[in-house]
Amino acid sequence: MDRTERFYKIDQMLHDRSIVPLRDFLEELGISPATFKRDLEYMRERLHAPIEWDRDVGGYRFVQLDKNAPTYALPGLWFNASEVHALLSMQHLLSNLDAGMLASQIKPLQARLKALLGSADHSAEEVEKRLRIVQATKRTVSSKYFETIATATLSRRQIKLRHYSRQSGEESERTVSPQLLTYYRDNWYLDAWCHLRNDIRRFAIDAIRYVELTDDKAKDVSQAMLKESLESGYGIFSGSKVKWAKLRFTSERARWVAVEQWHPQQKGRVEPDGSYLLEIPYTDDRELLMDILKHGADIEVVVPDTLRKRVQEEIGRMANRYIP
Repeated sequence: MDRTERFYKIDQMLHDRSIVPLRDFLEELGISPATFKRDLEYMRERLHAPIEWDRDVGGYRFVQLDKNAPTYALPGLWFNASEVHALLSMQHLLSNLDAGMLASQIKPLQARLKALLGSADHSAEEVEKRLRIVQATKRTVSSKYFETIATATLSRRQIKLRHYSRQSGEESERTVSPQLLTYYRDNWYLDAWCHLRNDIRRFAIDAIRYVELTDDKAKDVSQAMLKESLESGYGIFSGSKVKWAKLRFTSERARWVAVEQWHPQQKGRVEPDGSYLLEIPYTDDRELLMDILKHGADIEVVVPDTLRKRVQEEIGRMANRYIP
């Protein structure tokens, strides 16, 4: 580990154990006594770390800082792509949250996230200015409905809801047992056991028109069953009857798609002519159809014939709109 990582490890060990013998530092950090001495001097003199040797117990510990003493602060660590995305996502979610009663609890979280984003060379303000997360298709969620749904999910209680189906344009009333709250492509979804359909269903929270918390205990669904229903196929739509699509991308488009993950179980290979063949499982073709069409003429559905026909029909409908 590099020097900055050692500083964080030293700090963590002292916080977790209160008293830490020298041999523990040397073993866990994998360094010599001379290197540890230099690290300790740097932390004390440059970072104002209140670390002292306690002769009575034979170890190092943090001591109480005088109120006029300089503030002890570790240098920031830089993050990899997934870590910085996670931090920025959390920060973005908190900044857009209608906090209500949680306002006092959220402010410290935001301050902590801001501190984490900063580093020795880059301030949090500079990170926020130079890195951003763009939400292209976010839909507004009613905070009062979200709070009720979250409460029911965590307290394991059933809810009654009225849900608007964008596909049919109609509303339906359901009693459901909430299982999971899912944040997907910048929108929130409720994964629940539907007592009307006697099966797992996924509801877009922004399409819920009414929610009522009941006193009835929620039905618990096993994680294995949830995974099979909700994650076996491509996209947000649930289902257990898995089909496989084989998609061929042009060599030009392959430069992008070959490094993308559409599904954890996907299979892909580059063909001799430079095209890319992608195989993915799906249970409902609606979202897959949208993602196929966005690639225009650079993609072809090889199999199954049912999906190929769906794409042909949709292309025909699109073409008809542009025929004079």
